Amino acid sequence: MTEKIVEAVRSRYGSVAVSGLSTEHEGVKAVAEAFGYSADELASIPAAANMGLSCGNPTATAHLREGEVVVDLGSGGGLDVFLAATKVGPSGRAIGIDMTPEMIELARRNAAKHEGGAKNVEFHQAMIDDLPLPDSTVDCVISNCVINLAPDKKAVFREVARVLKPGGRLAVSDIALKRPLPPEIGADIMAYVGCIAGAISIEEYKQGLIDAGFSEVVIVDSGSDLNAYAKVENQSGCCSPPMKEASEKTGKSLPIASAAASCCSPATESDLHGDLRDLLSRYNVNDYAASVKVFAVKP
Repeated sequence: MTEKIVEAVRSRYGSVAVSGLSTEHEGVKAVAEAFGYSADELASIPAAANMGLSCGNPTATAHLREGEVVVDLGSGGGLDVFLAATKVGPSGRAIGIDMTPEMIELARRNAAKHEGGAKNVEFHQAMIDDLPLPDSTVDCVISNCVINLAPDKKAVFREVARVLKPGGRLAVSDIALKRPLPPEIGADIMAYVGCIAGAISIEEYKQGLIDAGFSEVVIVDSGSDLNAYAKVENQSGCCSPPMKEASEKTGKSLPIASAAASCCSPATESDLHGDLRDLLSRYNVNDYAASVKVFAVKP
């Protein structure tokens, strides 16, 4: 089952990487702003670094300082890496880790386009529970709506503790459960890819970090609306489908999803995304899950 989950996540997010989604889509920009990014922040990075996959803004809570080494778990197109790179400056380093080759390729292209060439930025293809980094070399680990996708979250927490320096910190935006999911959602692979079914409870999240050796663990419900995508026609969850522009757009509604493909299903299985959208339409996800801000310190 673990291999099936990993391959489903890699496939679906690989599709997102080649979908052309970016801040240039007004709806994608609006989603990022709804989860805590300012218009100035989004304008300061390559448009394709933002694909509307966030559930928060970890760089806003990480307290990054000049000269620090920061690692982003599940870095995607580089959104948080580029923002972190600005905060740590030329004497620091911002490192992105992602298991999806298409995302790594996109992030590296974005880095080449970034003002100044993003010389303090690097991206590595790897699993987030097996980081290609030495022990005790990182000041801060960030992540954005990704740890919920990891089948072995305890292994992720242990790996974060391994690479952090003593006194280093974890600052994460993620999805966590307030109460158990209905069986129909919990068993649905598309709900897993969509960042819901793989989430663990807030209590389990906190205990997992404590068991990995962290102290000062704080998990706060951000109060963000997890139905933000599903409320817009043909959208759902933090796994948004490839887009085609609507012939008539009003306000900041997201572009209409192509019927041919989605990030939650290949072109030959477009009905799977429809199934997920239907599933989410029958449940208020906010009743079960929350976008949370997670902070912890390695003693």
